[in-house]
Parts: sequence; structure tokens; C-alpha cells
Amino acid sequence: MSLRILIIEDNEQNMYMLSYLLEDKCQILQAYNGTDGIHLALEKSPDVILLDIQLPGMDGYAIAGELIKNPSTRGIPIIAVTSYAMVGDKERIMKAGATGYIEKPIDPDNFISQMISFLPENLVNKMNLP
Repeated sequence: MSLRILIIEDNEQNMYMLSYLLEDKCQILQAYNGTDGIHLALEKSPDVILLDIQLPGMDGYAIAGELIKNPSTRGIPIIAVTSYAMVGDKERIMKAGATGYIEKPIDPDNFISQMISFLPENLVNKMNLP
């Protein structure tokens, strides 16, 4: 069984890039807003969530907070992947429930290793890595 990753990202180019980097290593679920992301997380029980902070309607802080409050999604690692890199933003999203933080623009050569650094070994072992 391969790793299932939910990407919550409103920018189509960023969604494409993240999906492209991960598609041969795991199963990808996509949501373009927070409401859809929360519904998909509850319905599909992903192993990991990649979360943008700047989203229309419900921002990443609120999404992380909702996911952490729900017992069925509380244990899912949330990695913020965001260009929202103002002083204090990393601390704020980590306090909201993220387990990791990767700044955009992402480095395609290093993204997978950055993401893996925030995951427990049992999830890394589910990825289709060379």
C-alpha cells in the first residue's frame, strides 16, 4: 500500500508541481480550498497533508486547527508548504498543528527529502522510493 498524500493548494501551478514531484512515489489527493480539503481528509484518511497557508476563505491556520480538533484527523502529519514566510508565520502554523514547514518556492531537487524529514519512518517506508 502506498503513501496517500492530500495536497491543499489553491494555485494550479503549485498543485501541478507538488503532484508531479510526488505522483510516482505515492497516491495524490487534491483540494483547492480548505473546505474541500477538510472533507477529503475526513473521507479518505490520507497519511500526510501538504497545506498552503494562504488560501481563499479558510486559511491554513484555521484548516490545521480544524484537523487537529477532529479525532479522526488529529494524528495526520501536516506539512505547511507556503510562501507565507513573514516573521512568526512558521511558529504560528506549527502552533496551529503543523508538524513541518517548507518555504516556497520549493526546490524540486530537495523537496522529497525535506518532506521526508518531517515524517515518521513507517510513513516514509510506504513511499515508492528508489
